[in-house]
Amino acid sequence: MTMIRTEKINKSFGGLHVLRDISVSVEQGEVICIIGPSGGGKSTFLRSLNQLEKIDSGKIFVEEQLLLHRDKHTTVRRADKETYQRLLLEMGMVFQQFNLFGHKTVLENVTLAPMRVKKMTKAQAEEIGYALLDKVGLREKANEYPAKLSGGQQQRVAIARALAMEPKTMLFDEPTSALDPELVGDVLSVMKQLAEEGMTMLVVTHEMGFAREAADRVLFMADGMIAEQGPPEALFTNPQNERTRQFLTSIL
Repeated sequence: MTMIRTEKINKSFGGLHVLRDISVSVEQGEVICIIGPSGGGKSTFLRSLNQLEKIDSGKIFVEEQLLLHRDKHTTVRRADKETYQRLLLEMGMVFQQFNLFGHKTVLENVTLAPMRVKKMTKAQAEEIGYALLDKVGLREKANEYPAKLSGGQQQRVAIARALAMEPKTMLFDEPTSALDPELVGDVLSVMKQLAEEGMTMLVVTHEMGFAREAADRVLFMADGMIAEQGPPEALFTNPQNERTRQFLTSIL
């Protein structure tokens, strides 16, 4: 099944055209890493998928159902309210900043949405919560507050929180960019485990080693366009686009 598909999506901020006719398909179980220079539109693309940014034009399909069709800054068609909300809930998102609730414990951060949105009982939510904290290696921190955790631990809690809603696709927006280098590995290993378990993932990342190892396909974005895409080995060892070559030469 195609989990996410976009057709010619465009987005501008004032005079800055940040997404230019982006058309992408993401298949079930596929791991796609999006790389490229800052300001190339990577994060805006991810945020447009779950409607944190409103596209100016184009179509977004989730699980082969039309989520949104816009043209000339106007909504042409949108899924009905119930379908729209359901499809959005099936996309989990992890941000650069962890966005945890500081006044709630780790376990409360993970269980809040399942209880509020999915109407789970506290016992049901906590059972899932503990299982996910086991998954990210943080069960012993269940009753700690986020301020007591390292950045890497907070990001792993943020991943557990996103997984608690049982999403079918996970969106990661540079999940390690705010972390000290020695904390990056633990977060990437959780992400690799998710990839191995078959989670559909779209990952904006500067971690080329992760992209090379975990991705089924790598998209190189620059100037609001997908300049090149392909299997990681091909893209990293023999890029066809001059802009891709320049970028990889500068960072590798």
